[in-house]
Amino acid sequence: MDDNSPVTMSAEDRDAFLGTGGTGVLSLSTDESDAPHAIPVSYGYDPVESTFYFRLAVGKDREKGEVDGRAATFVVHGHDGEDGEGDWQSVVARGTLTDIGRDEVATESLAALDRVDIPLVDIFGAPTSDVSFQFVRLVPDDLSARVESPTPR
Repeated sequence: MDDNSPVTMSAEDRDAFLGTGGTGVLSLSTDESDAPHAIPVSYGYDPVESTFYFRLAVGKDREKGEVDGRAATFVVHGHDGEDGEGDWQSVVARGTLTDIGRDEVATESLAALDRVDIPLVDIFGAPTSDVSFQFVRLVPDDLSARVESPTPR
């Protein structure tokens, strides 16, 4: 292995790090004149299918616009210690977002949604019961997981 190569996590370590849900940053493609739109979001993760699920607020005043079919990159990072200390870890998923319409949810999607836990983080000026949400999934075309090198620098 090249000394400059990143240290990758095993699939088992990656899945343990992601758990069934948490928070990360979702970056959405835009037209070429704008920078990508990046937003902190909560997610659910299905380790059986290696798929991410998101509950995104929607409405006319939301900056992200239509998300179905858009290229996206999702990043989760943190430390392996419970106290926020320890070696850093990160997972980067790239792919295309797919809308999961409530009336169109396939049986396999329902089973996957039962395996995830999407935290509901309240960042809205209105009660979350008054906010419209869209459920989307990201089946990564590329999924990488890295961990801090155990070697001294």
